[in-house]
Amino acid sequence: MKVTRPLTPARLREAAHALAARDRDLAAILERHGPPPLWGRPHGFASLVRIILEQQVSLASARAILKRLVETIGEPTPALLFEAGEERLRGCGLTRQKAAYCHRLAAAALDGRLDLDGVRRLEDERAIEVLTRHDGVGPWTAQVYLLMSLRRPDVWPAGDLGLVNSMQVVKRLRRPPSRERALAIAAAWRPYRAVAARMLWQAYLARQAGDAGDAAARRGRSTTKGPRTRPAVVP
Repeated sequence: MKVTRPLTPARLREAAHALAARDRDLAAILERHGPPPLWGRPHGFASLVRIILEQQVSLASARAILKRLVETIGEPTPALLFEAGEERLRGCGLTRQKAAYCHRLAAAALDGRLDLDGVRRLEDERAIEVLTRHDGVGPWTAQVYLLMSLRRPDVWPAGDLGLVNSMQVVKRLRRPPSRERALAIAAAWRPYRAVAARMLWQAYLARQAGDAGDAAARRGRSTTKGPRTRPAVVP
């Protein structure tokens, strides 16, 4: 069994240049923004819980819920989440469904059914298969965990809306690509699909920051004189 080495800053830069050499659209991102940041999260239970909280909500909403959770019970560990119980988790802002998911995940971690150290030693497809056995951990959650926490280089989070939107713009598509078309496009980026995803997120965040800066500048021109600057992209 071969487990791919995690990305490092040097390997990320190397992979970004390798992708740019064979895809002119990714080359344009690299030329404009440089190599993407090596966004990452620690390996472990707390990161998996955070990704579950981020399902189908904005990152700002997920951060607010996580902050309230940490203030209430402390940094989420299997023991603390299990002891808190579903009702107390709901009191921290989790939906009934997510509270149940997190409580069951904590139980699985405590009794050994969820072994994240073991997952770390598995190849990508097998790791995703093992993670998605647990309620609340679908393919997207497992893929993002491998990409962000394990820093695997060839994971593609299918269905990620930011990637879909960015791919449409970068590839100049008339409409957002279907899951199947996005997977077909991403296949050309093997064995660095996760690096391509980071580049697309990088371009997506830059466009968001630019749009916000342009809107602020338009509002400001009616009341304030002087140059306006665009806000920096913050991961």
